[in-house]
Amino acid sequence: MVFFREAIGSKVSVMMCALIAVSAVVVRADTLQPRVSADHWKEGMQNAPDSGAKEKPSIYAIRAYDIDGNSTPLSVFKGKVLLIVNVASKCGFTPQYAALQKLYETYKGRGFVVLGFPCNDFMWQEPGLESQIKQFCTVNYGVTFPLFSKIHVKGEDTHDLYKFLTAAATDPAYAGEITWNFNKFLIDRSGNIVGRFGSKTTPDDPAVIEAVEKALGGE
Repeated sequence: MVFFREAIGSKVSVMMCALIAVSAVVVRADTLQPRVSADHWKEGMQNAPDSGAKEKPSIYAIRAYDIDGNSTPLSVFKGKVLLIVNVASKCGFTPQYAALQKLYETYKGRGFVVLGFPCNDFMWQEPGLESQIKQFCTVNYGVTFPLFSKIHVKGEDTHDLYKFLTAAATDPAYAGEITWNFNKFLIDRSGNIVGRFGSKTTPDDPAVIEAVEKALGGE
């Protein structure tokens, strides 16, 4: 029995020594690990990229069909100053086509473009087909600036372009529903909305000319 107790005691001693040795190794390994302070961790979290950040909406991400039915990304006009107008052929403001064409011819060499978007949302004043609209504008006003297919500028079917132009989120300075045909939006070379003019403000109004000149800058 004495021998048995001594044998058991010897084994326990060996096991205790082994556990102490392992603990020492673990403690030593832990001391070798770099410690990150709370402040350093917070700084790292602040500098980490926000994977949930939303990209700012851009007019150049929008597409529209031109007057001939071709899908056109508005990015083709990137770097240009744009005057976007909802137009109609049977409206009291229709003669503004002439002033729009003149404005386009005057400044196109400096990177200015008028974009006409026919719409039939106001008293059905643009009832024709795209081919008829194109012929009307060419024959009566000699229009050469880009025309697009008919769209809706208000209501549930509002085109993405006019959602962009009229929403407070994307146009805080000039937001609001389209009031009638020939509302005008001025877009600078970076795609920002920098002006809005009502139907009664003609394209040759000094305020429009001044705004276009300012957007074009020294070019």
